[in-house]
Amino acid sequence: MDNLSDPTPTPEAHGNAGTPSSPSLTLAEALQRWQVEVPAEAVGKLERYCQLLWQHNEVLNLTRHTNFDLFVTRDLVDTLQLAQQLRQDEEILDIGSGGGVPGIPLAILRPDLRVSLAESVGKKAKALEEVVAELQIPVTVFADRAEKLLEDLRFDVGVARAVGSVSKLIQWFRGNWVSLGRLLAIKGPKWVDEQAEAQAAGLLKNLQIKVATQYAVPGQAWESVILKIWPKGNREK
Repeated sequence: MDNLSDPTPTPEAHGNAGTPSSPSLTLAEALQRWQVEVPAEAVGKLERYCQLLWQHNEVLNLTRHTNFDLFVTRDLVDTLQLAQQLRQDEEILDIGSGGGVPGIPLAILRPDLRVSLAESVGKKAKALEEVVAELQIPVTVFADRAEKLLEDLRFDVGVARAVGSVSKLIQWFRGNWVSLGRLLAIKGPKWVDEQAEAQAAGLLKNLQIKVATQYAVPGQAWESVILKIWPKGNREK
């Protein structure tokens, strides 16, 4: 999912003074403008994903990142950072996938991963199925809540973005950690308050939490983090 409160970035805010302020017309143009690198073989499929997502977005509320600049500076930057936290051939569950971010871009960038999307809203899950089929990528879509899936299925990593506070995420998966090796949550600057809230409520008593990485957000004055959460007593992965 994307953060619906994020303002549209501008190239000037990213330090690219003199760059035209009109939106990029292609993904390649946006990648060059924002100095973000992805494998050349992934560019075409990522651009097609954007086109399909935006088509469905005309009917469903899937994303507010409806131009290539927003896709690159928010969705793609987050996904690239997340990809660095995942080992070869891990099985991933995208929690509350919404429009498919980060799960679908992750599957395109890291074809070694086995990616599943959990989206409990039936119409959104159906749209994701159609996008995945059109892209011809091996991604499984579940029209169900992630915590329900974990009653029967096991994943190496759960990934989450803009689906709930740290406290909510921990409460959702209480009792399911045996089926979820670790949780990677993409968070904005409020993560400090969210972690303190979870700590004060005693929700971290049996869990470990750390900042896996912290990174600049192009066009914004703040940084994002990826929080890693896993059960105490388990080896860090």
